[in-house]
Amino acid sequence: MSNIIRIAEILEQKVRKEQELEYYEKELLELERKMFWLKKEIELTNTIIRAIENEEILDLVKSAESKIPILGKDDDADV
Repeated sequence: MSNIIRIAEILEQKVRKEQELEYYEKELLELERKMFWLKKEIELTNTIIRAIENEEILDLVKSAESKIPILGKDDDADV
């Protein structure tokens, strides 16, 4: 009879360990997802820092003004 109890205990342990493993696999997936997005945020931050260091940030207003004529500003158009 004691062999039956031991086998039952071993089977219960196996089921608990499988459940625990399943839990940790789900947690690992969630952690990997969070790590992915953190890495992307770090990459973006590094890109912004490099752009600022290289003075690649354009003044959008000046850039737009130079490309798009503003009516009534310094024009001698016959309207």
